[in-house]
Amino acid sequence: MKLVPLTDRVVLKQCQAEETTKSGIILASAAQEKPMEAEVIAVGPGGMVDGKEVVMQVKAGQKVIYSKYAGTEVKLEGEDYIIVRQNDILAVVE
Repeated sequence: MKLVPLTDRVVLKQCQAEETTKSGIILASAAQEKPMEAEVIAVGPGGMVDGKEVVMQVKAGQKVIYSKYAGTEVKLEGEDYIIVRQNDILAVVE
């Protein structure tokens, strides 16, 4: 199975959380802050959204920074993904 986003949606796979601090302290999984950096897995086709034409500006394989509380978390075949709208993506990491 694979996720195919619709309209202006983007499927992201979150990067791994840091397991240690810069000073070397090992963090428990409950104390780890979720990173806001993710890899783009799939991109919707764009099109008309709320009466406006949306052109997709990200593509699969790019690393992006997204809003902290954005999106819907889904689990598919043991993998965790986040589905967000394109306007919830703040920047592309180059």
